[in-house]
Amino acid sequence: MNEKQLSKRLAAVGALVPAGSRLADIGSDHAYLPVALLLKEQISFAVAGEVASGPFQSAQAQINKSKVQDKMVVRLADGLAAIEATDEIEVITICGMGGALIRDILEAGRKNRRLKGSERLILQPNIGEPLLREWLMKHGYTIIDEKILEENRKIYEIIVAEKQPQSTLYPRKELLFGPKLLTSKGAVFTKKWQRELHQREAVLAQLSQASDSYQQKIQQMKAECQLILEVLQHA
Repeated sequence: MNEKQLSKRLAAVGALVPAGSRLADIGSDHAYLPVALLLKEQISFAVAGEVASGPFQSAQAQINKSKVQDKMVVRLADGLAAIEATDEIEVITICGMGGALIRDILEAGRKNRRLKGSERLILQPNIGEPLLREWLMKHGYTIIDEKILEENRKIYEIIVAEKQPQSTLYPRKELLFGPKLLTSKGAVFTKKWQRELHQREAVLAQLSQASDSYQQKIQQMKAECQLILEVLQHA
């Protein structure tokens, strides 16, 4: 992977960035995504945010190599603290982290007012998607698109959210599976949830020998298994 040939995962994220927009990519991984979008003239400006000096230096080197210094800046900062008001950011991408960490980055950005609420959020969590959807719902975001894909035997979900005039409340089923993914499903969706079902069944088999203190956990997992079975039957 490089700035001219993105991974399947990052290419899918990039395809969801509106043309001409101003982008902040947080945890930018060599700045491949924003540089690629700038080279294609898909975006007009980009900020790459990195929390550690090594990735910051790699991103800076990539910007210099690709000669996009006039349209892009990399900042050493924690999460959305990389964004300044004068950047006029319209899209935020956060990819390749756990859902809980992405949620915490968004929450910190909301509290320190770096997250304005007008931005399109394009989020690619590696795990913990329901936690992230729950945070989005709680703070008035509507999930406008979702994608699921497989690359190198790993399955990834992408969540796109924006604030709209009327907020949306998602039931537990949609928080777990994704409101848009429940509609589109597909082979990768089925593969993921077959895998998730087998993992839960294995945990249940172990918990069956556990003490009474695990009964609440057991009942919760049984309910999730039943829900997964119902969704797979209609996939």
